[in-house]
Amino acid sequence: MNTFSDMTHPNVTLRVILSGVALIIVSGCENRQPDTGTTAPATTSVGTKIDDSVITAKVKSALLADRDVKSFDLKVETRNGEVMLSGFVGNQAQVERAILIARGVPGVKDVANKMSLKDGAATIGNTVDDGIITTKIKSALLADPNIKSFDIAVVTRKGEAQLSGFVDTQAQIDRASELARAVEGVKSVANEMSVKK
Repeated sequence: MNTFSDMTHPNVTLRVILSGVALIIVSGCENRQPDTGTTAPATTSVGTKIDDSVITAKVKSALLADRDVKSFDLKVETRNGEVMLSGFVGNQAQVERAILIARGVPGVKDVANKMSLKDGAATIGNTVDDGIITTKIKSALLADPNIKSFDIAVVTRKGEAQLSGFVDTQAQIDRASELARAVEGVKSVANEMSVKK
């Protein structure tokens, strides 16, 4: 006889969890676009998103493990196996090393270099101000219904905001840049975003 206590058995619990995960994956794979007569934005399957997440994690880990690259200053994003590296680094050697490390990760098809060189040392005041500016930009992107702000990484250094990531349309790129420029304290905006292929 099955009782509620049988459901607490590890094998039963595992089967229930796996069934739920399988249902989510199967339902997510059916990604139909309405036929509007226009070209729909590029879509990515659940499997590809998972692969991209794994690649991103492996690239971040490889950068963290390398003593010559300050990976905390880098943002890593992946779309269909293409890795985008963005952020601010100290010198050209770090740029080249980061690219080399990313290319060495299994599954990486290409590496887009969107990194910028730092211009001098930042003060503690600059760092605090930059953190506030980054937060304000992220908030502005989140508040705009036309932008998928989770797909846009924001890094700020001495008032220069760098936006990077993969978005659906050029209009989203333009709008994100416009929103970032409107944030108090932003001196310039470096647009390193790409339209999804």
